[in-house]
Amino acid sequence: MSLPGRLIDVNGVRLHVSEQGPPSGKPVFLLHGFPDSSSLWRHQVPALVKAGYRVIAPDLRGFGLSDRPAGVEAYAIPTLLGDAVGLFDALGIARAHVVCHDWGAALGWGLAMFTPEKIDRFAALSVGHFGSFFDAGMEQREKSWYMLFFQYEGIAEDALRADDWKLFRQWTRNHSELPHWIEDLSRPGALTAALNWYRANVNPARPGLAGTPFPPVKVPTLGIWSTGDAYLTEAQMTASKPFVAGEWRYERIENASHWMQLDQPERVNALLLDWLGR
Repeated sequence: MSLPGRLIDVNGVRLHVSEQGPPSGKPVFLLHGFPDSSSLWRHQVPALVKAGYRVIAPDLRGFGLSDRPAGVEAYAIPTLLGDAVGLFDALGIARAHVVCHDWGAALGWGLAMFTPEKIDRFAALSVGHFGSFFDAGMEQREKSWYMLFFQYEGIAEDALRADDWKLFRQWTRNHSELPHWIEDLSRPGALTAALNWYRANVNPARPGLAGTPFPPVKVPTLGIWSTGDAYLTEAQMTASKPFVAGEWRYERIENASHWMQLDQPERVNALLLDWLGR
């Protein structure tokens, strides 16, 4: 399930992009993660549009109605950054706010580090800076067990789909969004494309993000973490502060799972509108 939109040719793929709000409004990019699509932001888009923003919510490559290229390397962070920069150019946008979640947050941190001239204000939900994530300690390693499991090509796909997606249902804690995720991931090649984000970027057998030197983040940055997140610790978000040379703010949302945009939309919307409006 994706928000209504159109296909745009970017960086060798077609990305499905939803655009809402006045064309003259300040652009805001909304970047989702696994196992989502632009639909993740369906509660945020109306609030941002009402505030006068031009909201751009793409289905990132491999997800939703966007292309799902074959091969693990097609999902490496440098390639994904090329998609994002390509969207800026294709839409004629020089600078924008960026709001992002999960793998979209990893992509957003990359944009904030390597293309700060394109970002006015940045908000990362759930996922902290690369450096803080890889140095977050044993609790985070334990929570990240699935990242290693996802490396087993074919085996992970079969296990997640088996017995009416039993393992996937358990892993997501039977979140109410499950019907949408299963419908999307049941399409040919969709589950493999989604898992390839993990295989390209957090595979112990491949050069990845761990140990990479990163430039400081100079754009104003908001980090948001939710207390019911089963996959990410609070420490990996709060420890992002030393990597941010610009303005830093941290907010904690109570009584919400990893998908805080769906569980506590009014709280998320209030934080985003306050942050972006400064």
